This record gives sequence, C-alpha cells and structure tokens, in this order.
Amino acid sequence: MNLGAAEEESGAEVDVPADIDWQKLDKSRFFVLGAAFFSGVSATLYPVVVLKTRQQIAPSQVSCIKTAFSLIRVEGFRALYRGFGTSLMGTIPARALYMAALEITKSNVGTATLRFGLAEPTAATIANAVAGLSAAMAAQLVWTPVDVVSQRLMVQGGSNSPPHYVNGIDAFRKILRSDGPRGLYRGFGISILTYAPSNAVWWASYSVAQRLVWGGVGCHLCKKSGESELKPDSKTVMAVQGVSAAMAGGMSALITMPLDTIKTRLQVLDGQVMQTVRNLVREGGWMACYRGLGPRWASMSMSATTMITTYEFLKRLSTKNQEVLT
Repeated sequence: MNLGAAEEESGAEVDVPADIDWQKLDKSRFFVLGAAFFSGVSATLYPVVVLKTRQQIAPSQVSCIKTAFSLIRVEGFRALYRGFGTSLMGTIPARALYMAALEITKSNVGTATLRFGLAEPTAATIANAVAGLSAAMAAQLVWTPVDVVSQRLMVQGGSNSPPHYVNGIDAFRKILRSDGPRGLYRGFGISILTYAPSNAVWWASYSVAQRLVWGGVGCHLCKKSGESELKPDSKTVMAVQGVSAAMAGGMSALITMPLDTIKTRLQVLDGQVMQTVRNLVREGGWMACYRGLGPRWASMSMSATTMITTYEFLKRLSTKNQEVLT
C-alpha cells in the first residue's frame, strides 16, 4: 500500500511537502548546522550506546537496568560518557561524509529510476535504499577507527576491560603501536555488513513507512475536517516523519543485532569472527547475539526519530530558497 492507494480508497488528497534535493541546498550552511545539530544528538544518546556496548561484551546476560546501576555505582556517572570526546571528534567528519553521499546518491538514483519509467513510490524507495547503502559505506571509512577507540574507552573498568588508556589519543597510539593500521580497522568488514544493509533497510523502510503513515493520517484528518484535500502544517509533517523513522529504526535494529554484537566483540575483545561466534553461542546460545537488543532498539528508534526530524529541519534551514520554510 502506498500514499496514492490510500488517497484513491478514501477520496482524500494530502499535499505533502516535496523533498529538498541536493541541488537546492546551501552546502556551507548544511554542513556547519549539521555538525552542531548532530553533536547535540550524539551527546543525548551516548549513554545508551555505552550500556549497549557493556551488555554485548558481558560473559552472561545482564539486564540494561542492572548494567546501568552497576556502572554508576562502581565508576560514577562520568562512565556513561567515557570515550565521548573521541566519538564526537569522529562524528563530525563521518556525518559530513554520510550526508554528502546520502543526498548526492539519492538525487542521482532517484532521477535515473524515474527515467526508466518506474512509479514515483518505487523510485523513491530504491533511491533511499541505494543512498543509505552508499552513505554507510562512506561514513565507515572514518567511523570504524573512531568506533574501535571509543568502544575500548567505554568498557574500561568492566570485567572484560582492555589495557588501560588515558584518553582517546593514548588509545589510538597504543592500538596503532601494537596492531598497526589494521588494529584501527578491526571489524571494518563486518561493520560494512552491519551498517550498509542496516542503512539500506532503514531508508527504504522509512520511505515506505512515511507513505503508509501519511495514508492513515490523511484519511483521518480529511474525515475530521470534512475536506477532500489537506495541506498539513509543519508540526504534522514532523510528527509523521518521527513516527516513520521510529518504525524503520526498530525494524533495522532487530534485523542487524547479531552482526552488531559480533562486530562490537571483535573491536573490543579481539579475536576472529568464527571464534567470536563460537564464544557467544557457548556463553548463552544464539540468543547471546541479541544481548543489548533493548538499549540498541531504544537507541536506534530514538536516534532515528531525533535524527530524521533534525535532518529534515536542517535541510529546510539550509535550502537556497527560504520560501520553503513558509
């Protein structure tokens, strides 16, 4: 079902604002504001990522709440932000790469698929999926070394703690000295396998979810107002985007959770892929691959909702033609 189908069934039409493509953006404003906005998002969600990482490397299943209380009791509240500085330094260039690859790919693929004669909903879904795939692959070039360093800092003080690092720079130097550049890109392959499909699934699901939600919202609001055509206000647009993003984030978290657990263990505890899988299965069966699912589900759903509403607002602020804001 898509938005067009919903409109035909109900006789209602929803005038949804058009997407703002790459050519319409003021690039300088887009990247500067993006760095500021997403730094704030990262700061808000970082403690959930720390808890998820601690759960994934634990030798047995421990609830998120117990993990949080134990961490705060033993190591203090600051432990919830351990490695955040390193993560933030990597987030800015990684996000810039991500956003550029996303928008350029989405614009080009969307135009190409329409030229092949595909229907707009199908073209939009394909363009979003391919854009998510390319954006994730581009961002991982920067993000994997940052992820390796920040995750090692996150778990210091835990039962499976790696050697003590003073800070991110110290961790970077020690990993480089002991393992070389390969140490900083440990888990790069599985990171691509985790995040590239996850992003493709997320952006494709988001495109479909938006149409489904708009179909339901359009029918409801048109019936409520008694009008056959409706132009939603900015609050309604933002609410629909947020709900659609949360739906897509939850689905993506569920599908890719086992790969994320294996990736985290590889980056923090070293070892080989098959040995890591065997250790996980030995510790708790195949369900051990889903340790940290609660925090990851919450993190991805909240992150997706916050990210997409922030991202769409950022694009509106960064458009060359400010009439789009009205």
